[in-house]
Amino acid sequence: MPYRIQDIELQPISIIHDMNEQALPHVNSVTTNYFRAQVDNDSYFRAVYTGGEPVAFLLAMSETADYDSLNFLWFRRHYPRFVYIDRIVVSPSHRRAGVGALLYEDLQKWAHGRTPRLACEVNVKPSNEPSLRFHENLGFVPVGSQETDGGRKTVLLMTKEFDDWREGNGG
Repeated sequence: MPYRIQDIELQPISIIHDMNEQALPHVNSVTTNYFRAQVDNDSYFRAVYTGGEPVAFLLAMSETADYDSLNFLWFRRHYPRFVYIDRIVVSPSHRRAGVGALLYEDLQKWAHGRTPRLACEVNVKPSNEPSLRFHENLGFVPVGSQETDGGRKTVLLMTKEFDDWREGNGG
């Protein structure tokens, strides 16, 4: 199946929002306005399309983003430079088809030279074992953990360092 990656525009925001809400509790619920605001921000907000429809998306932002997520703020307290992966969602019919890996490869190209690391969190309560294995296989390592949602969730905070990143090479 041919896939193409492109920036998300306003037109498919309702589809992106529906995909997000169907992925709960592995991602947090957000409004369509949240996604609309990301379209014009200096963030990585791209989707994988096939047949003209988005089948996966990834949203990431730099440490300078105006964002009050507890997990984002944890990374801001611990690292001066990073690109934070806010969420990745793959539609159930395209899981385990390499779509998530395509997005991460594209994100790494986008982030390379901008930052020394990627940062993300993975739910361990409730468990998201496939996501944990996915991130470990891509070279992410645990750097901390924290409870969120009043103790209903526990996340493992992870980073992937760019070995060849040096201050001044574009970031």
